[in-house]
Amino acid sequence: MPKVMKFVTVLSFVAAIITILLFHFFNEDIYLTLAITFGTTFYHLGIRLFVGILYNVGMKNRADYTKKWYQIRSWENRLYQILNVKTWKDKMPTFNPEVFSYKKHSWDEIAQAMCQSELVHETNMILSFVPLIAVKWFGSFYVFLITSVCGAVFDLIFVIMQRYNRTRVIKIILRKR
Repeated sequence: MPKVMKFVTVLSFVAAIITILLFHFFNEDIYLTLAITFGTTFYHLGIRLFVGILYNVGMKNRADYTKKWYQIRSWENRLYQILNVKTWKDKMPTFNPEVFSYKKHSWDEIAQAMCQSELVHETNMILSFVPLIAVKWFGSFYVFLITSVCGAVFDLIFVIMQRYNRTRVIKIILRKR
């Protein structure tokens, strides 16, 4: 997964540069549309990689899962049942599956990594709306809003998955103690 994400990020950056140059030389609207599309794609993928790296450097998968922020609220379990999380959580891609491997890490380490992953996705949700600033120069408010909302919802799915799974991991930790 990391290789694919990095490749698509670089590809979208190169495509954005090429279409910006094409727009500059030929002044055709299609090139501007493609430049905005590739540029926005680059931003959404690139910021996710960058945020993940920042949290990795800063936290090194050592979040304190006992802190209030990570605790499941009383209404969450009902929401997870409504969303039927149990049926789709295993079908979601994982950027680095080794981090969540119980064969390579203790359950405690996995719970900490899950908290860090949650923070990464929560931060990405907020940063998904930064492209709305581009409306000032390019217009198309609804295009930028839709891509921002889609990016935020994409990350919200992973936040839900981390919170859902962490509850189960913590139960395992408590049983082993």
